Amino acid sequence: MSTLEAPSVAVRENAPVDGEPCALLKLGEVVLKGKNRELFEKRLADNVRTAVRPIAKVDVIRRHGVFIVRTKDAHVELVDRIVQRISDVMGIVWVHRAWRVGKDVASVERAALELMAGREGSFAVRSKRRDKRFPLTSTELDRQVGGKINDVYGNPVKLKNPDITVSIEIDRDEAFVFSGGVPGAGGLPVGMSGRALVLMSGGIDSPVAAYRMMRRGLRVDYLHFSGMPFTGPESIYKAYALVRELDKFQGGSRLFVVPFGKAQQQIKTSGADRLAVIAQRRLMLRTGELLAHRMRGAALITGDALGQVSSQTLANITALDDAVELPILRPLVGMDKSEIMDQARKIRTLTISELPDEDCCTMLAPRRAETRAKIDDLRQIEKRLDVEELAEQLVESVQEHRPVYGDS
Repeated sequence: MSTLEAPSVAVRENAPVDGEPCALLKLGEVVLKGKNRELFEKRLADNVRTAVRPIAKVDVIRRHGVFIVRTKDAHVELVDRIVQRISDVMGIVWVHRAWRVGKDVASVERAALELMAGREGSFAVRSKRRDKRFPLTSTELDRQVGGKINDVYGNPVKLKNPDITVSIEIDRDEAFVFSGGVPGAGGLPVGMSGRALVLMSGGIDSPVAAYRMMRRGLRVDYLHFSGMPFTGPESIYKAYALVRELDKFQGGSRLFVVPFGKAQQQIKTSGADRLAVIAQRRLMLRTGELLAHRMRGAALITGDALGQVSSQTLANITALDDAVELPILRPLVGMDKSEIMDQARKIRTLTISELPDEDCCTMLAPRRAETRAKIDDLRQIEKRLDVEELAEQLVESVQEHRPVYGDS
């Protein structure tokens, strides 16, 4: 049976254990949620299963502060793939490929010796007992396993800053032995904070804004405004590629594309002049609000950062807020460009964002944008345009795409 067809394994809590590779997940702030913790953990477990479904069907076993991820016919290469995929799931701070072994000292020693085979350098053993009924204390187990490793391989023990750390965790029915791990994404499970719509420009900022909001538990969809019919489809390709990369953090992402060129032309010929950029963005927000209501989104998300460009002044941000009733979330508002670029590099969207395209926001923009937009002036422009009707027309023209992480 292929990996993709592997059925879910029915785990018996008292099943015999004999060196099974598995993934051990350490949770972050989820464990601080008090009476709501179970809801957060259930959502996180669902998100883990969904993320690894293209790789294998898994069981996620919830224990105090950790998840154990098991699959049928597990082998090291398969579990390593699962570990790497789970590291992008929000709500997890560490992912370890561990050996699930018998809850006895001999089984733990054998697993620890296998982990240390052929490895050079100093080491330390760190034990944790989630089951306090285990006959040895953590310190006693550290000494016994560490002494065995030293006797067999001769590696020196170094308790502070060792080259290698062998971790042992004693659970209710089994023990886990591992060394090293992959940092997780942290944050909250996607979906626990509701749903919102990201205005996805195709630049560097909006993908990072989307990531930061997913990390706070929001499930997001994306709205991209292309310059068509006056530009080519390049910006759509970029937006699609960005959403496909970001999909690894939540799965099931939707990208909505609106041809915005004719609406921009109407704004250009309306006498907006230096207010054209702000008028365009207010229309985008109005369109986004209508679409968000249809998909039950509770907020809009943008990549605005205060003072990053000349139009992103406090006065202009206030004028944008006036256009809609939904809250506008700006997770980058206090970040500078280098910080945003560092995060874009980390989440692997920077290279895509730097690809050339024709940005609809600058296509018909004036030479100089207004930095202190007056709301009354903008409302007069929108009255001439019948902006509410125009936003309705834009929503009706939307095209939906479903970028999936991993698809070529």
